[in-house]
Amino acid sequence: MSEQAVIFFDIDGTLLDHDKKLPDSTKQAIAELKAAGHVVAIATGRAPFMYEELRQELEIDSFVSYNGSYVVVEGKVVFTNPLSKEDLLRLTEEGLSQNHPIVFMDDQDMRANVPNHEYIDESIESLKIGRFPSHDPNYHQGRELYQSLFFCAEGEEVYYQNKYPMFEFVRWHPVSVDILPKGGSKANGIKHAVQVLDIPQEHVYAFGDGLNDVEMLATIKNSVAMGNGEPEAKDAAKFVTKDVSEDGILHGLKMVGLL
Repeated sequence: MSEQAVIFFDIDGTLLDHDKKLPDSTKQAIAELKAAGHVVAIATGRAPFMYEELRQELEIDSFVSYNGSYVVVEGKVVFTNPLSKEDLLRLTEEGLSQNHPIVFMDDQDMRANVPNHEYIDESIESLKIGRFPSHDPNYHQGRELYQSLFFCAEGEEVYYQNKYPMFEFVRWHPVSVDILPKGGSKANGIKHAVQVLDIPQEHVYAFGDGLNDVEMLATIKNSVAMGNGEPEAKDAAKFVTKDVSEDGILHGLKMVGLL
């Protein structure tokens, strides 16, 4: 066997295709990686409860959730980076005054601060996770929040970025951005996971396609952007594979010599 590697996969547009399906070739490739003794992990902006079935199907117990704010290695939480509640509530109040709602998220669930909103419906529907946030404007009370979803049109987040520098605003949908702690990223979460796994940087790999993958792809020594990825993701990566729907994961793993 070659030296043990750890491979971090984004979910949407990377593990899952454009219809949110797991290609057979991807499932088989991951089984082969695991059989060879490598560690397979996930690095996503999603909450843990949004891809529990996928983890079970692929038998993955190490993951970086919430773009690096909630990290689990071999089933154990090893790092968390919660949002500042005081600052988040100030942002929440101002957002409401501009018809920009928010969804609070911890490691168990997500709740919206408004009963309904078209931006929430549109963006959450695109994830095809089969659940929507219920209404609870007080969900932040007594909980650590690792990420929030803020709903505004493209460009409208610039005002909030300037006023709330303690947060990162990362767009993942035309009407929604992730709110992360300043300095939070998949790259940072992966750093903590790799420290626990004790695997050298030259044996760390990452696959991604989106804007929230750019720092990860730029930082990880062996990074692969999907053929369907954003231009910024492709520019940041060391390699570019085929489209996710064209056996892109399998092709990429062969490109980097893992299969």
